[in-house]
Amino acid sequence: MTKNITTEKKSMRDVQKEFDPRNIQIDRVGVKGVSYPIVALDHDNRTQSTIASVSMSVMLPREYRGTHMSRFIETLEEYHGRVSPANLEAFTKRLCEKLNASESSVRFEFPYYYRKKAPVSGIESFSKCDINLQAIYEEGKKFDMIIGLGLNVQTLCPCSKEISRYGAHNQRALVSLKVRCSGLVWFEELIAMIEASGSAPLYTLLKREDEKYITEYAYERPRFVEDVLRELAVKLDDDDRILWYSVNVTSYESIHNHDAFAEIERTKL
Repeated sequence: MTKNITTEKKSMRDVQKEFDPRNIQIDRVGVKGVSYPIVALDHDNRTQSTIASVSMSVMLPREYRGTHMSRFIETLEEYHGRVSPANLEAFTKRLCEKLNASESSVRFEFPYYYRKKAPVSGIESFSKCDINLQAIYEEGKKFDMIIGLGLNVQTLCPCSKEISRYGAHNQRALVSLKVRCSGLVWFEELIAMIEASGSAPLYTLLKREDEKYITEYAYERPRFVEDVLRELAVKLDDDDRILWYSVNVTSYESIHNHDAFAEIERTKL
Protein backbone atom coordinates (compact mmCIF):
# COMPACT_ATOMS: atom_id res chain seq x y z
CA MET A 1 0.00 0.00 0.00
CA THR A 2 2.79 2.43 0.95
CA LYS A 3 4.64 1.65 -2.28
CA ASN A 4 1.53 2.37 -4.33
CA ILE A 5 1.03 5.75 -2.59
CA THR A 6 4.68 6.71 -3.18
CA THR A 7 4.47 5.74 -6.84
CA GLU A 8 1.23 7.68 -7.26
CA LYS A 9 2.76 10.75 -5.60
CA LYS A 10 5.75 10.73 -7.95
CA SER A 11 3.48 10.52 -10.96
CA MET A 12 1.26 13.42 -9.85
CA ARG A 13 1.62 16.60 -11.87
CA ASP A 14 3.37 19.48 -10.01
CA VAL A 15 1.32 22.38 -11.38
CA GLN A 16 2.97 25.05 -9.23
CA LYS A 17 6.42 24.40 -10.72
CA GLU A 18 5.21 24.63 -14.29
CA PHE A 19 6.60 27.44 -16.45
CA ASP A 20 4.56 30.63 -16.60
CA PRO A 21 4.87 32.52 -19.93
CA ARG A 22 3.57 35.90 -18.64
CA ASN A 23 7.06 36.87 -17.42
CA ILE A 24 5.90 38.64 -14.22
CA GLN A 25 7.70 38.29 -10.91
CA ILE A 26 5.44 38.44 -7.83
CA ASP A 27 6.88 40.32 -4.85
CA ARG A 28 5.05 38.35 -2.17
CA VAL A 29 2.92 35.25 -2.30
CA GLY A 30 1.97 33.12 0.65
CA VAL A 31 -0.55 32.51 3.42
CA LYS A 32 -2.00 34.81 6.04
CA GLY A 33 -4.41 34.62 8.96
CA VAL A 34 -2.95 31.31 10.16
CA SER A 35 -3.99 30.92 13.81
CA TYR A 36 -1.18 29.10 15.56
CA PRO A 37 0.03 28.53 19.16
CA ILE A 38 3.46 29.99 19.87
CA VAL A 39 5.75 30.48 22.85
CA ALA A 40 6.89 34.07 23.41
CA LEU A 41 9.86 35.22 25.50
CA ASP A 42 8.76 36.56 28.89
CA HIS A 43 11.09 38.63 31.08
CA ASP A 44 9.59 37.46 34.38
CA ASN A 45 8.61 33.87 33.56
CA ARG A 46 11.09 33.08 30.74
CA THR A 47 8.27 32.14 28.33
CA GLN A 48 4.51 32.39 27.92
CA SER A 49 2.14 30.56 25.59
CA THR A 50 -0.14 32.56 23.34
CA ILE A 51 -1.97 32.34 20.00
CA ALA A 52 -0.61 34.23 16.99
CA SER A 53 -2.08 35.22 13.67
CA VAL A 54 0.72 34.32 11.26
CA SER A 55 1.44 35.60 7.75
CA MET A 56 4.24 34.09 5.63
CA SER A 57 5.33 34.87 2.09
CA VAL A 58 8.11 34.49 -0.45
CA MET A 59 9.10 36.22 -3.66
CA LEU A 60 7.95 34.15 -6.64
CA PRO A 61 10.24 34.16 -9.69
CA ARG A 62 8.70 35.05 -13.03
CA GLU A 63 9.20 31.55 -14.44
CA TYR A 64 7.11 29.71 -11.80
CA ARG A 65 3.33 29.53 -12.01
CA GLY A 66 2.82 29.25 -8.25
CA THR A 67 4.35 28.42 -4.90
CA HIS A 68 3.78 25.38 -2.69
CA MET A 69 1.47 26.73 0.03
CA SER A 70 1.70 23.62 2.23
CA ARG A 71 5.42 24.22 2.76
CA PHE A 72 4.70 27.40 4.71
CA ILE A 73 2.77 25.40 7.28
CA GLU A 74 5.40 22.66 7.24
CA THR A 75 8.05 25.22 8.15
CA LEU A 76 5.87 26.61 10.92
CA GLU A 77 5.51 23.08 12.28
CA GLU A 78 9.29 22.64 12.25
CA TYR A 79 9.57 25.65 14.58
CA HIS A 80 6.66 24.67 16.81
CA GLY A 81 7.31 26.07 20.29
CA ARG A 82 10.46 27.91 19.19
CA VAL A 83 9.19 31.14 17.62
CA SER A 84 10.90 34.18 19.14
CA PRO A 85 12.83 37.28 18.01
CA ALA A 86 16.02 35.30 18.56
CA ASN A 87 15.31 32.72 15.84
CA LEU A 88 13.26 34.59 13.23
CA GLU A 89 16.31 34.90 10.98
CA ALA A 90 16.69 31.13 10.93
CA PHE A 91 12.93 30.76 10.38
CA THR A 92 12.82 33.09 7.37
CA LYS A 93 15.95 31.50 5.91
CA ARG A 94 14.33 28.10 6.24
CA LEU A 95 11.27 29.39 4.35
CA CYS A 96 13.56 30.31 1.45
CA GLU A 97 15.14 26.86 1.50
CA LYS A 98 11.80 25.04 1.62
CA LEU A 99 10.24 27.10 -1.16
CA ASN A 100 13.31 27.62 -3.39
CA ALA A 101 13.01 31.39 -2.95
CA SER A 102 15.58 34.17 -2.60
CA GLU A 103 13.43 36.32 -0.31
CA SER A 104 10.91 35.57 2.43
CA SER A 105 8.94 37.49 5.02
CA VAL A 106 6.94 36.58 8.10
CA ARG A 107 4.67 38.41 10.53
CA PHE A 108 3.41 37.19 13.91
CA GLU A 109 0.63 39.14 15.65
CA PHE A 110 -0.36 38.08 19.15
CA PRO A 111 -1.61 39.28 22.54
CA TYR A 112 1.03 39.46 25.26
CA TYR A 113 0.04 39.42 28.93
CA TYR A 114 1.94 40.77 31.91
CA ARG A 115 1.17 41.06 35.62
CA LYS A 116 0.64 44.53 37.02
CA LYS A 117 0.17 45.81 40.58
CA ALA A 118 -2.31 48.57 41.41
CA PRO A 119 -0.40 51.64 42.67
CA VAL A 120 -1.80 51.79 46.25
CA SER A 121 -3.59 48.54 47.12
CA GLY A 122 -0.93 46.45 45.38
CA ILE A 123 -3.62 44.10 44.05
CA GLU A 124 -2.44 42.27 40.91
CA SER A 125 -4.14 41.62 37.59
CA PHE A 126 -3.22 40.83 34.01
CA SER A 127 -2.71 43.59 31.47
CA LYS A 128 -2.50 43.03 27.71
CA CYS A 129 -0.25 44.44 25.01
CA ASP A 130 -0.64 43.70 21.30
CA ILE A 131 2.67 42.51 19.83
CA ASN A 132 3.72 42.01 16.23
CA LEU A 133 7.01 40.68 14.94
CA GLN A 134 7.95 41.33 11.30
CA ALA A 135 11.00 39.76 9.66
CA ILE A 136 12.43 39.81 6.12
CA TYR A 137 15.24 37.62 4.83
CA GLU A 138 16.81 38.30 1.45
CA GLU A 139 19.86 36.52 0.07
CA GLY A 140 22.92 38.76 0.05
CA LYS A 141 21.33 41.43 2.25
CA LYS A 142 21.17 42.12 5.96
CA PHE A 143 18.36 40.40 7.84
CA ASP A 144 15.66 42.87 8.92
CA MET A 145 13.37 42.50 11.94
CA ILE A 146 10.89 44.97 13.42
CA ILE A 147 9.28 44.60 16.84
CA GLY A 148 5.92 46.32 17.16
CA LEU A 149 3.72 47.06 20.18
CA GLY A 150 0.26 48.58 20.58
CA LEU A 151 -0.63 49.81 24.07
CA ASN A 152 -3.18 52.21 25.56
CA VAL A 153 -2.31 54.94 28.07
CA GLN A 154 -4.31 57.71 29.72
CA THR A 155 -3.86 61.33 28.69
CA LEU A 156 -5.14 64.46 30.44
CA CYS A 157 -5.39 67.63 28.36
CA PRO A 158 -3.02 70.45 29.50
CA CYS A 159 -5.20 73.10 27.84
CA SER A 160 -8.36 71.82 29.51
CA LYS A 161 -6.62 71.84 32.89
CA GLU A 162 -5.31 75.38 32.37
CA ILE A 163 -8.55 77.05 31.29
CA SER A 164 -11.09 75.17 33.42
CA ARG A 165 -12.09 76.27 36.93
CA TYR A 166 -12.01 72.63 38.01
CA GLY A 167 -11.22 69.30 36.42
CA ALA A 168 -9.87 68.51 32.95
CA HIS A 169 -10.95 66.17 30.21
CA ASN A 170 -9.00 62.95 29.78
CA GLN A 171 -9.12 59.91 27.51
CA ARG A 172 -7.29 56.85 26.29
CA ALA A 173 -4.53 57.16 23.74
CA LEU A 174 -3.20 54.28 21.67
CA VAL A 175 0.58 54.23 21.33
CA SER A 176 1.81 52.17 18.36
CA LEU A 177 5.56 51.64 18.53
CA LYS A 178 7.90 49.88 16.09
CA VAL A 179 11.62 49.42 16.68
CA ARG A 180 14.68 47.89 15.08
CA CYS A 181 17.12 46.76 17.75
CA SER A 182 20.69 45.67 18.29
CA GLY A 183 20.66 42.98 20.94
CA LEU A 184 17.82 41.81 23.14
CA VAL A 185 15.14 44.28 24.17
CA TRP A 186 12.36 42.77 26.30
CA PHE A 187 8.73 43.54 25.55
CA GLU A 188 8.41 44.62 29.18
CA GLU A 189 11.08 47.29 28.68
CA LEU A 190 9.23 48.82 25.75
CA ILE A 191 5.94 48.60 27.63
CA ALA A 192 7.49 50.48 30.56
CA MET A 193 8.72 53.25 28.21
CA ILE A 194 5.25 53.66 26.73
CA GLU A 195 3.43 53.66 30.08
CA ALA A 196 5.83 56.27 31.49
CA SER A 197 5.15 58.58 28.53
CA GLY A 198 1.42 59.14 29.09
CA SER A 199 -0.35 61.01 31.87
CA ALA A 200 -0.94 57.66 33.60
CA PRO A 201 -0.87 53.95 32.76
CA LEU A 202 -4.02 51.85 32.53
CA TYR A 203 -4.94 49.00 34.87
CA THR A 204 -7.34 46.09 34.65
CA LEU A 205 -8.15 46.01 38.37
CA LEU A 206 -8.26 49.04 40.70
CA LYS A 207 -9.72 49.61 44.17
CA ARG A 208 -11.07 52.99 45.31
CA GLU A 209 -7.76 54.10 46.78
CA ASP A 210 -6.08 53.25 43.48
CA GLU A 211 -8.64 55.21 41.46
CA LYS A 212 -8.05 58.27 43.64
CA TYR A 213 -4.30 57.97 43.20
CA ILE A 214 -4.45 57.50 39.40
CA THR A 215 -6.92 60.39 38.95
CA GLU A 216 -4.68 62.76 40.88
CA TYR A 217 -1.50 61.36 39.31
CA ALA A 218 -2.79 62.02 35.78
CA TYR A 219 -3.95 65.51 36.80
CA GLU A 220 -0.38 66.37 37.81
CA ARG A 221 1.00 65.01 34.52
CA PRO A 222 -1.08 66.62 31.73
CA ARG A 223 0.00 65.48 28.27
CA PHE A 224 -0.99 66.46 24.76
CA VAL A 225 -0.71 63.72 22.13
CA GLU A 226 2.47 65.54 21.06
CA ASP A 227 3.83 65.32 24.60
CA VAL A 228 3.32 61.56 24.75
CA LEU A 229 5.17 61.11 21.47
CA ARG A 230 8.09 63.34 22.51
CA GLU A 231 8.41 61.73 25.94
CA LEU A 232 8.65 58.31 24.31
CA ALA A 233 11.07 59.54 21.62
CA VAL A 234 13.45 60.84 24.31
CA LYS A 235 13.46 57.44 26.01
CA LEU A 236 14.09 55.63 22.71
CA ASP A 237 16.90 58.06 21.81
CA ASP A 238 18.58 57.34 25.16
CA ASP A 239 18.62 53.57 24.59
CA ASP A 240 21.66 52.56 22.52
CA ARG A 241 20.06 49.24 21.59
CA ILE A 242 17.34 51.00 19.58
CA LEU A 243 18.60 51.63 16.03
CA TRP A 244 15.37 52.88 14.43
CA TYR A 245 11.88 53.64 15.66
CA SER A 246 8.47 54.67 14.45
CA VAL A 247 5.82 56.00 16.83
CA ASN A 248 2.16 56.80 16.26
CA VAL A 249 0.06 58.17 19.12
CA THR A 250 -3.69 58.40 18.55
CA SER A 251 -5.86 60.11 21.17
CA TYR A 252 -9.49 58.94 21.26
CA GLU A 253 -10.86 62.36 22.19
CA SER A 254 -13.56 62.53 24.85
CA ILE A 255 -14.99 65.99 24.06
CA HIS A 256 -14.41 66.12 20.29
CA ASN A 257 -16.12 64.18 17.53
CA HIS A 258 -12.74 63.26 16.05
CA ASP A 259 -9.39 61.85 17.12
CA ALA A 260 -5.99 63.52 17.39
CA PHE A 261 -2.69 61.93 16.41
CA ALA A 262 1.06 62.51 16.15
CA GLU A 263 3.71 60.48 14.31
CA ILE A 264 7.47 60.29 14.13
CA GLU A 265 10.05 58.04 12.45
CA ARG A 266 13.76 58.21 13.19
CA THR A 267 16.92 56.35 12.23
CA LYS A 268 19.53 56.84 14.93
CA LEU A 269 23.11 57.56 13.84
